[in-house]
Amino acid sequence: MSTIELIEKEQATAIGDFLVGRWLPFQQKTSVGPFVFVDPVGPTVLEAGETLDIAPHPHIGLSAMTYLFEGTILHQDSLGTEVELQPGAVGWMTAGKGMVHSERTPNYLRQMRTPLHGLQVWVALPKQQEELEPSFVHVEASELPAWEQQGVQIKLIAGEALGQKSPVPVHSGLFFMELKSTHRVSLTFGAELLGEKALYLRKGHIQHEGHTYMPNQFLVPQGSHLCSFEMEEQSVVYLFGGEPLAEERAMHWNFVHSDPKRIEEAKQAWEDHAFSSAFEEMNCLSNSQ
Repeated sequence: MSTIELIEKEQATAIGDFLVGRWLPFQQKTSVGPFVFVDPVGPTVLEAGETLDIAPHPHIGLSAMTYLFEGTILHQDSLGTEVELQPGAVGWMTAGKGMVHSERTPNYLRQMRTPLHGLQVWVALPKQQEELEPSFVHVEASELPAWEQQGVQIKLIAGEALGQKSPVPVHSGLFFMELKSTHRVSLTFGAELLGEKALYLRKGHIQHEGHTYMPNQFLVPQGSHLCSFEMEEQSVVYLFGGEPLAEERAMHWNFVHSDPKRIEEAKQAWEDHAFSSAFEEMNCLSNSQ
């Protein structure tokens, strides 16, 4: 596995079976299965009057997932969606041929002290589905499959794994799941998990072949079939991956696509205010809050 620490490190360095580097993508690894981007949201505390305000912006060629551990984000998009994302729920936006959205602190929380912590994840769409009609699906935490296995509590957030399937509408073979331990436990998944794998250690510690890994580290196996480790008690791990897509993906700003020319077209459309019919409406929305 290769470790990617939250602290900025431009290049990866081998430590046993792992590399220490930065969040996905990084120099030695630009994707894990169809996952092309993993970024932390926080952890932070927003003081009264301090807010999250990510203005309307476009995407193409990807599905984007917001998954919160703490806090609340108001998602609004060019489909007319307006939904508050709460901890443990999934916001799954498939941009396809083009979508605009914003992410903000809800109005009623703007003068309150609030925590904010979570993950934002991009999944590249298969080539034949890159131009899908855009959509947004909100799945409550209570709707996600949850069970105990090998002495840990498992929640399947997206995709399919270990005989379970999440209701989140993914478009390729992948999995994204949460593991929580109450005591020290050894885990071996191996071929039970599809394709390439990566691991984000949120809390506690894990061990592998004499190496101990700390909170806020991101681990990518050097061999896709390696997936055995020990979780210390009260640890929380997010394990994800899937089958790599057949074609390389170009990325620029918020755009992901197998055809770089399509990204150039999307950039020009955004500059020309022609990206989405809802562009002006959303800009007015951003200026009113």
